[in-house]
Amino acid sequence: MKLVRLIESYFWVILMAGILLGLAWPVYTELLMSLLKPLLMVMLLLVFLKTDLILILRQISDYRLITLIAVTFMVVIPLILYAAVYPFSRELATGILLLTAMPAGVSTPSLTDIVKGNIALSSGVAIITSVLAPFTVPLLFRLVNHDTISIDSLEMFADLAVLVFVPLAVSQVLKSLFPAAIASVKGGFTAVNILLIFIMVYAAMGSQRTLITGDPLNILLQVCFLYLIYVLLHVAGYLTGYGLDRKSRIAVTIGAAYKNNGMAIVLAAIHFEPSILVLMVLSEFPWNTLLAPFRRVMRYL
Repeated sequence: MKLVRLIESYFWVILMAGILLGLAWPVYTELLMSLLKPLLMVMLLLVFLKTDLILILRQISDYRLITLIAVTFMVVIPLILYAAVYPFSRELATGILLLTAMPAGVSTPSLTDIVKGNIALSSGVAIITSVLAPFTVPLLFRLVNHDTISIDSLEMFADLAVLVFVPLAVSQVLKSLFPAAIASVKGGFTAVNILLIFIMVYAAMGSQRTLITGDPLNILLQVCFLYLIYVLLHVAGYLTGYGLDRKSRIAVTIGAAYKNNGMAIVLAAIHFEPSILVLMVLSEFPWNTLLAPFRRVMRYL
């Protein structure tokens, strides 16, 4: 248990190590990148094993809150940021639109658990936004008249359905068959998920190491810009949760800020130029380093 507490307390050190090791010593990167989806499914399975399905359904049933969150996070905020950045750089604006149009990351329930937020609400937000993504992402790029992306919505929907609903179903079967065993070990699930995120970060950074280290000044500027975007996403999420209890506000904020950048990386690699892909990979920096400051800030709010 001491090891579990140590991992949970210093999760930010572990995630930073994933970034640095991925840049300095990438090993088996292609193999690890191919395992991103299975790793995400395992993470979500562990989260669902810790979460009461009834609570998730109860949170989703609050259709007004879920609609507000989905529309704000997946349509309004991406379009506002795109419009703000476009006058300065169309390429950068396209990357920001892609990144912010993504659903809440499937790991957001794990992150919410780390910050002691409402895991059920976080899981509901991740599920709903993931289901909506195949429809909203192509729509957004049509709205901005972007003609370089062609997404098979049915294929993406099927992929997301497997990613989200298979772990959900398996978790319910396991909890019905082995309730005592799961109860005895679930205290370590958060620590396991932190280690899984470490592997994913390491793989993503290592896959783009050459491009990232080839132009340090430009990369530094892009990273600084991404930090600004992520801070704005935190603020927007916190304001969207106005009127909710503290744990729910944490869940809403994390859903707004911690997008599924793994999905963004995959889409960028398939549909966009290398510069957009690099931007998606660089989003790992703020994604993996801002949770610790956010957790500290929330202690005073």
